[in-house]
Amino acid sequence: MAAGELGPLGGYYFRFLPQKTFQSLSTPETTSRLRQWSMLGRIKAQAFGFDQTFQVYRKDDFVMAFFRDPNVIPNLKLLSDSSGQWITLGTEVKKIEAINVPCTQISMSFFNPLYDEDIVRENGHIVKCLDSFCDPFLISDELRKVLLVEDSEKYEVFSQPDREEFLFCLFKHLCLGGALCQYEDVLNPYLETTKLIYKDLLSVRKNPQTKKIQITSSVFKVTAYDSIGMCYPSTKSHEQTFSYFIVDPIMRHVHVLYHCYGMGEMS
Repeated sequence: MAAGELGPLGGYYFRFLPQKTFQSLSTPETTSRLRQWSMLGRIKAQAFGFDQTFQVYRKDDFVMAFFRDPNVIPNLKLLSDSSGQWITLGTEVKKIEAINVPCTQISMSFFNPLYDEDIVRENGHIVKCLDSFCDPFLISDELRKVLLVEDSEKYEVFSQPDREEFLFCLFKHLCLGGALCQYEDVLNPYLETTKLIYKDLLSVRKNPQTKKIQITSSVFKVTAYDSIGMCYPSTKSHEQTFSYFIVDPIMRHVHVLYHCYGMGEMS
């Protein structure tokens, strides 16, 4: 290909990076927590490299090129609705949706309002409440109420912009878990696991002028459609079925964090 010629879809070529492992998802402690939350065997992170400068305003071209790339198609994993096995996307993507997820938080003090507002006691115990349902989730404590019940008195503890932050999304996903989730009585396992995965997926650098740490990654929540309808992250839509693309424009890596709601591995 001559210099200056664009390859498929705006010149992005991808390569699978199987050697990149995500320690945060495989430590014994995280594994046992994910098992308890019914997410084990249903959550996965994968890494791919790309060869062009990434520009956020061209995110749709980037994501479409990703799904059509011959190095992505045989390597990108998802869970089959029918068999429950890990498969690859055996269909042609016709349309994508890539929603920008703000990612600015660099401190877990972001979650301090949970303590300030008596959702979590000083000793870390989550305050219980009367059982109610917010389909399909059982709400038996103040934490899930804050996450799910929009007309609850403490919902305002986190503003709408706060709730859109990737750090909040990740935390919420872990708190809600899979189909047979056994909820924690204390907050710490959620915070610790959120922090580990967040740090593992994102890239940061020190701003040379201000000396402050800043996140250099861009995050998108991604859905793909074939000629029939939604095909990725699943053919069924669920709040707990998601795929986030975390793009590092400096290293030219994209990390894919995927989860499909269902019954996680038990033993």
